[in-house]
Amino acid sequence: MVKRVQSPSSINTFLQCPRKYYYQYIEKLPTSPNINLVRGNIAHSTLEYFFKQDLAGIDEINYKEEFIREIQRIFFTQWGKYRDALKVLGLSTKDLKFYFEETLMMLVNWCNYFIEEITLMLEKKENIVDAFNSVKPLTEQEFQSETMFVRGFIDAIKYVGDEVHILDYKTNAVPEIKESIRLQLGIYSLLYNEKHGKYPNKVGVFFLKDKLHMLIVDEELVENAKQAIHIVHEHTTMFDKKEDYEKKTSPLCKWKSGQCDFYDVCKPY
Repeated sequence: MVKRVQSPSSINTFLQCPRKYYYQYIEKLPTSPNINLVRGNIAHSTLEYFFKQDLAGIDEINYKEEFIREIQRIFFTQWGKYRDALKVLGLSTKDLKFYFEETLMMLVNWCNYFIEEITLMLEKKENIVDAFNSVKPLTEQEFQSETMFVRGFIDAIKYVGDEVHILDYKTNAVPEIKESIRLQLGIYSLLYNEKHGKYPNKVGVFFLKDKLHMLIVDEELVENAKQAIHIVHEHTTMFDKKEDYEKKTSPLCKWKSGQCDFYDVCKPY
């Protein structure tokens, strides 16, 4: 069978539960929208537009307040653009208000950290525009490997002195770099290396509810990513029948507030 192009998400899905991978990526059963996915998209869009803002006329003295107002303004606009997607979720007005306020709080928290970087950079740069452009990352970069048959979208690439840092933004409630996130960052490292001929120095996640968490790119991170890619390709190029994709029952099948998208068709218990 022809190799499928995988992604960090599909590889993590296979490792979590091969049967879930089968339903989502081979049988292509529909998945249900959820608030975490929608608000994650809103947060990412807000950050992307924040980095693209027009800095003409920005107040060199009151730039901190202006940046906070700007990220709030962009967030309000993006939340409105996703109104239909939010409506489909069927959340109560109370719950929507909670997620609105929490997501806004996350973005303002991130913006405060960004402002700290700007302030430090102003010690080296002549004006706020130069400082902003020196601190802002490359955003939403797509990488695709024709040798590994893997693709990925990297949220941000920062050049810090002579170092390259790859960042992902997450709205997770718990600011912890779990194994699934380590794998995602390892795959990004492989993709960056294939395109640029060198590995990033560090990779990490900015948990919008918390702060930036970084890892040094070492051999273990890279080799684990290579092994995971190999495992998924080896299985998916040999098998395409449901019975060849094991069910892995776990608390991720069903929990207090929800269940796997494929729980009813899978019947894990």
